[in-house]
Amino acid sequence: MNYWLDLFTGTTWEEFRQSGARITGFRARMRATAHKVKPGDVFLCYLTGVMRWVGALEVISSTNDGSLIWKDEVFPVRFEVRPLILLNPEHGVPMQQLRGKVAFYSGQKDEGKFKGFVRMIPNLFRKAEDAQFIFSLLRQAEIQPIARPVDPKKLARKPLYSAERRKGRTTLRVAVSVPDSEEKSLEQIPVKESSEPAEAINTSRHTEIQHELLSLGAEMGLDVWVARNDRSRAWNGVVLGAMPRIINELPTQFNEATNRTIELIDVLWLRGNSIVAAFEVESTTSIYSGLLRMSDLLALQPNLDIKLYLVAPDDRRNKVEQEILRPTFALRERPLPEVCGFIPFSKLIDTVNGIRNLGLASSLKPDFLAKTAEFFEAESKDSAQ
Repeated sequence: MNYWLDLFTGTTWEEFRQSGARITGFRARMRATAHKVKPGDVFLCYLTGVMRWVGALEVISSTNDGSLIWKDEVFPVRFEVRPLILLNPEHGVPMQQLRGKVAFYSGQKDEGKFKGFVRMIPNLFRKAEDAQFIFSLLRQAEIQPIARPVDPKKLARKPLYSAERRKGRTTLRVAVSVPDSEEKSLEQIPVKESSEPAEAINTSRHTEIQHELLSLGAEMGLDVWVARNDRSRAWNGVVLGAMPRIINELPTQFNEATNRTIELIDVLWLRGNSIVAAFEVESTTSIYSGLLRMSDLLALQPNLDIKLYLVAPDDRRNKVEQEILRPTFALRERPLPEVCGFIPFSKLIDTVNGIRNLGLASSLKPDFLAKTAEFFEAESKDSAQ
């Protein structure tokens, strides 16, 4: 039997427990390591931010269970587990109690980083006695709980992701946050009576445009991706996450921060492992939020050569131009106005309908939309009046 580290935030720990505490999961890039986890092994659960040990889970088996457990991420590499110990954060074992008693926290010099041990999961405890010591502290906390205040802000903290930044000839690793996608305000429109379940008739202009982009990409022979948080939405009875050529996992060549950013983009077109086009659809939410996600992507992967598009209602054209020409976007090393095009809703729908009427989809290349989109360029000093 082996012991493994399993990390949670305060939010994911609560979601895990509310779902029945029977499925734990990891990101897709950890699949190779996760294959080493065997039935009978034990996950020891650690809360980042508040630095508390809160549980022990016995592994029953790997599983393809796709239940919706976590709101912000899927964690597709999953295991069925049996809870041995589950503690509330305020009753958890503080990391400080391990100081000088485990290999990864030998003294003050290890505080905060803990020799990198708590930076990836699943992570094998090299010394079984370290894990057994933590397990004994967890059991003691379960039998004789001691309540210690927990900072609500740290408990609700979103995870940080690892990224790289060039400084001269040196590559520096930095931690960055990736904000959640703004909740889209649905513009409910009348729909015809349907025999489809009520949850499959959730309709909005935003969802309609996503549907059109996903359909067109699939008709062109491309694989397509819809934002994680939009997969359960439907247009005319068709659930976006069940459309043809939808992929369930992104290519794994990017770092965590890039993957987290990409998976929240509304629609992606892919050929093999290459992303060839990315679309942010802004119906009723801030134009700025979609542009920020595109800018974040370019900041994380400055050499990434893909087509970027912001798709929005026709009457928001001036707002798009105003926002994309902000200094934070226009004065980048790769100015966003030069690489991100605007496509109005009406033009997209007309273009898609025309392609279908002529049967041209299978012969098109992904960059054809660059001729349809409008690119805004800042007025130069020489041409200014």
